[in-house]
Amino acid sequence: MILLAILLYSTMNTAVLGSNFNPTHFLELAGILFLAGMMSGLTGFAFSAIGALTLFILAPITAVPLLQALSACNQVLSVGKLRKDMPKTLKEWFPYGPGPAILGGLAGVQAGVWVLNNLPGPKIMIILGILITLYSIYSLFKPAALKIHGYGGPITGVAVGALGGAIGGFTAFPGLTVVVWTGLRGLSKVQSRHIVQPFILTLQLVSLVTNGLQHPKNFGVSFWTSLILMIPVVLPGTLLGVWLYHKVSEVAFKRACFILLGIAGIGLLVKALA
Repeated sequence: MILLAILLYSTMNTAVLGSNFNPTHFLELAGILFLAGMMSGLTGFAFSAIGALTLFILAPITAVPLLQALSACNQVLSVGKLRKDMPKTLKEWFPYGPGPAILGGLAGVQAGVWVLNNLPGPKIMIILGILITLYSIYSLFKPAALKIHGYGGPITGVAVGALGGAIGGFTAFPGLTVVVWTGLRGLSKVQSRHIVQPFILTLQLVSLVTNGLQHPKNFGVSFWTSLILMIPVVLPGTLLGVWLYHKVSEVAFKRACFILLGIAGIGLLVKALA
């Protein structure tokens, strides 16, 4: 599939991605999104946190819809491989599964899409860089004993989901608030994926549709060119991440992932502030 991506690059008109888009940019973009796919396959989230480094190469108005589309493809493959861990019955969806968070997220998407299309690109990069950096620091240094009690119900789920939907609408990282919420509750990685992955998949698709209906100009030739080029790169990364999920200890993979997240967040801040 990676060879297919190289073949596509050699035959497609990539000048639509920018007059300076060259083989080095293609390899950088492919490397970032391969890592993003691996990260998501391993943890069930954070595709867009790593993928946000594509903002070094692409404009936010192209990069964010691209990340939403690739994240959705990534989640479909990952959920299919881990379907035994996903909710199946109505009782598993409501009231303590992903259902309430998804309902809240649907309400928040509109605000996020508005921000994406009205806020200047550098400001979006600064906000995203701050969010990712703070999240990685929190995850690395959070005491294992730090947990919350009494906030696992549907009302909290709706509130957390609404905030995640708003953030995801302009950053393509809707899982941020839900991952923090499940982490503070002390859920295992299986229980966390049970909530986080259906939420991310649903919200990415809804954000894409909302953005497409309201701002069809964002889905022109540059979007489709970058999407076709990068799907063959992301999917092998996802499969590698799912394989590692079954092989690597929970502590080891979390440390590695959150260090990578911190690097991505700081990189975005440097890019935006420069």
